[in-house]
Amino acid sequence: MAQVEIYTQGFCPYCDRARALLERKGIEFQEVDAPRGSPARKDAIERSGGRTTVPQIFVNGQSIGGSDELSALDRAGKLDALLAA
Repeated sequence: MAQVEIYTQGFCPYCDRARALLERKGIEFQEVDAPRGSPARKDAIERSGGRTTVPQIFVNGQSIGGSDELSALDRAGKLDALLAA
């Protein structure tokens, strides 16, 4: 099973959507609270190649983007294979 990390902040509907999709699939993930200006947010920006929005999602250390990208992978039938690696 892949290692999944998701950087989030409170009151973020995109974060809620990404968490819900992962939970529906039964995927365990590490959630990192990353409010604007925090060290965790700076870490997410650096790791994602400069993306400043949340959520930022990483699978096995690789950035896959945010909620929209996660949903797109799922719709394309590619998410399950990625998470199984």
